[in-house]
Amino acid sequence: MSILSQEILDQLAGQSIELPSWAFGNSGTRFKVFGTPGTPRDPFEKISDAAQVHRLTGLAPAVALHIPWDMADFGDLAKHAEDEGVSLGTINSNTFQDDDYKFGALTHEDAAIRRKAIDHHLACIDVMHQTGSRDLKIWLAEGSNYPGQADMRGRQDRLHDSLQTIYDALGDDQRLVLEYKFFEPAFYHTDVPDWGTSFAQVSALGERAMVCLDTGHHAPGTNIEFIVMQLLRLGKLGSFDFNSRFYADDDLIVGAADPFQLFRIIFEVIRGGGYLNPDVAFMLDQCHNVENKILGQTRSVLNVQEMTARALLVDLEALRKAQLDGDVLGANQVFMDAFYTDVRPALAEWRESRGFPADPMAAYVASGYQQKIEQERVGGQQASWGA
Repeated sequence: MSILSQEILDQLAGQSIELPSWAFGNSGTRFKVFGTPGTPRDPFEKISDAAQVHRLTGLAPAVALHIPWDMADFGDLAKHAEDEGVSLGTINSNTFQDDDYKFGALTHEDAAIRRKAIDHHLACIDVMHQTGSRDLKIWLAEGSNYPGQADMRGRQDRLHDSLQTIYDALGDDQRLVLEYKFFEPAFYHTDVPDWGTSFAQVSALGERAMVCLDTGHHAPGTNIEFIVMQLLRLGKLGSFDFNSRFYADDDLIVGAADPFQLFRIIFEVIRGGGYLNPDVAFMLDQCHNVENKILGQTRSVLNVQEMTARALLVDLEALRKAQLDGDVLGANQVFMDAFYTDVRPALAEWRESRGFPADPMAAYVASGYQQKIEQERVGGQQASWGA
């Protein structure tokens, strides 16, 4: 008999995790972008690769796009996605690869450069109209490196004005989600460094402006699940970018550094009503530098599914009783019992019952798809950062 009840299996059946198109292109370190055989050369091939993950797992029915990296005839791209069994999702803007944005984009002192950055986001909204996307996700690589270099307060004021112009251009069924990052590429101050700054900015815009929480974008030791709880409590958690990190960046497979943290985060998502909530989007944000890209994305969505299953196993009645009784270790044991439960055999059995391979990783290796794309994708320019 499965350790996962039918109620839990029914909840797992509704899980959906959006994949990033850029995860399938070439990426690397600050020093080199690495090429690999079979890498997509255009957004259509990225979509085809992303669709493999959904075919293997049933967990990834949508693909996020990055503009201008994924410029295409979006009608044709949407039709291609539909033919592959997926859809187009979140639209991500890019104001971090243009020389004009060296000292800021939406926060720049020069009104003409701010206008250029705003116009880029308005173009992204046009893409959203064409693709049917709901969310415009904004991450800003803006800040300063030295004390005195920039007027931090003035930059916040300009950021608000720029975001307000973008927000006002959204359609009635569209949202703006503002991502934050502790540091990088700026080292003294970052314009949107934490959830509080993102929350303050989006709260000033309107009810369709939300916070995007990237699990890798925090200082070491940060209690991320507390932030998840707070944003859900405040009704401002719009989306997740799931990934993992060991030091200061965020592009590893989710759960790689701290699976228990992922478990704790998802428990708070469930506790706060964010799971299976259409207002909270689950996404990956990763680049696979040395591992196979399709397998990397497959492993990530499986890790999220596994930790979700474990989090759903938490005995909430026993947990609450221990909390009310002041039973510190008893409450912790309830948590740990669920975390240490090996749900992998039950999930493998359940996948097979739904027509998916018990072991999606092995199934991909055996499928021959990797060999096929390596043979077919010869010539042209491989997609990578900036393309």
